[in-house]
Amino acid sequence: MITRLIYHELQKELTEPEIDILLGPRQVGKTTLLKELETYARGRGFKTAFFDLEQPQVLADFNRPDTQIIQKIRQSGNLIFIDEFQYIQNASKIFKAIYDSDRRIKLICTGSSSLEIHKHLKESLAGRRRLFRLYPLEFREIINSFPDFSLDDYLCFGGMPALTHTPSADKKQIILAELLSAFILKDIKSLIKEENIRAFNHLLYLLAEHQGSLISVNALANEIGLSSKALNRYLDILEQTFVNFRLYSYSTNLGNELKKSFKTYLYDLGIRNALLKDFSAPPGRPDKGTLLESVVFLKIKNSLAPNMEIKFWRTKDGSEVDFILLKDRKPLPIEVKSKLTALEIPLGLKRFLLRYPNVKQAVVINEDRDGVFGMNQCKIHFLPLEVFLRQPSADFAFVV
Repeated sequence: MITRLIYHELQKELTEPEIDILLGPRQVGKTTLLKELETYARGRGFKTAFFDLEQPQVLADFNRPDTQIIQKIRQSGNLIFIDEFQYIQNASKIFKAIYDSDRRIKLICTGSSSLEIHKHLKESLAGRRRLFRLYPLEFREIINSFPDFSLDDYLCFGGMPALTHTPSADKKQIILAELLSAFILKDIKSLIKEENIRAFNHLLYLLAEHQGSLISVNALANEIGLSSKALNRYLDILEQTFVNFRLYSYSTNLGNELKKSFKTYLYDLGIRNALLKDFSAPPGRPDKGTLLESVVFLKIKNSLAPNMEIKFWRTKDGSEVDFILLKDRKPLPIEVKSKLTALEIPLGLKRFLLRYPNVKQAVVINEDRDGVFGMNQCKIHFLPLEVFLRQPSADFAFVV
């Protein structure tokens, strides 16, 4: 069993009155985590109940008036676990009624990627709930239980929990293909018109192929055969279902910087490779740089604090820094490189530091170089990729 990094934080929440809502894509381990929490809670004397609403007979039992659902939950225990809560009609109103009437009853719920969840969360629960997000396993989570797990395997097959007990590369490919198919059939088919499924599949492939590259909505829409409006809607769906993330450019209104462009990253490298049908070893791949950049982005994205955001920087003349991590609006440039022959400052990073001379720290993540190099008043930290991935979080507290 792999212990998720978020597990101990959720343990502490068991005695807090707020409704805990754990969101994330399908098959990233939300149900397993919820059951672990219930077992822990029962061992400490809580009266618990667990409702898995993906089980037809359980869901059918919730097909009743709101007042009866509220009564059923209240009578079930003082710590209630609800898996896939988005299937409950009027879920937010029901949860609000329980929270407002009896703080002794604690609700812990999960939701898969579904636009219905976002509608629920906009209604009535402000100040009454805490949101948590669960993504595929981080490299650090896997090696805590499987020390021999290699970084190349992670870059190739990603972090979906179903793969961790599967040594066969062929079986991993089959599992990833099945997970991808389930996403299309179960989540997406209900959100877009049947005749556009093929266009949506084409979009997913192109996003995988151009991961980490600048995206032109008009060019992408023309290639797929969609209007720009429809394409933007599909991108919104992918973002709201935690499957694909858009990254926008950093600018302080300097005319030479791109303001409207964006890059995208899929939520798991194994899913990306399944879309591309390419599970070849990373050392020989032409997109190895994209794999390294993606795994850095995913770790940072998954551990952003409320006072942080991540962007990229690129100018019209082509100068670029892979990521700009903003903490309290202060920029930390992060460049990802493969092989470095020495502690050399990448050209794009050098140009960024010349344009923003007040930046005091920068990071260059690479395969093997470790050390600190100075440029004017800025300290540039060279950090090996595997060292970075083994760190507890990606907030770069040691330099920001």
